[in-house]
Amino acid sequence: MSRIAVAFVLAAVSGFAFAHPFHGVAAGASAGFLHPFSGFDHLLAMVAVGLWAARRGGRALWLAPLSFVGAMLAGGLAGFTGLSLPAIEHLVAGSVLALGLLVALPRTPTLGAGCAMIAAFGAFHGLAHAAELPAGAPAAMYAAGFALATALLHAAGVLGGRALSAAALRATGISLALAGGLLLF
Repeated sequence: MSRIAVAFVLAAVSGFAFAHPFHGVAAGASAGFLHPFSGFDHLLAMVAVGLWAARRGGRALWLAPLSFVGAMLAGGLAGFTGLSLPAIEHLVAGSVLALGLLVALPRTPTLGAGCAMIAAFGAFHGLAHAAELPAGAPAAMYAAGFALATALLHAAGVLGGRALSAAALRATGISLALAGGLLLF
């Protein structure tokens, strides 16, 4: 399975090697792809979505990540058109805390309620990503880059979550919630 994941990532980023005619496009896509990896808050939240999906199993394996990515793209579009929220970084940090609790708590919300919360967090992340759009970069390519990176981080969370015991998964959730709390302060 890891060979497939590596091949997927290499195929996804291979377009960045194009020569000058695609320089702006490649720069936008690569900046978008790297953005979720550049912030601890983004990285932890996106992996946590995958962990929660693994914990729930079934339809959550694809529905939770899809909810986050779809809402993140909608939030990004809203941000590209000028919407901003005060203290967006606090909302993103708060998502790490809340997602960690989703993974850690013994009772988990219904799939619909969990995905609704995950979608709200995705929208916050999209707004935060949009605020970091590099000057001159095409917004669509930047969004495609951060969507791909997010999907890969969700997949890493799902794979990691499926490999952990229930107790280890809950302990990981507690660690994520604590990290989110620290990020808030």
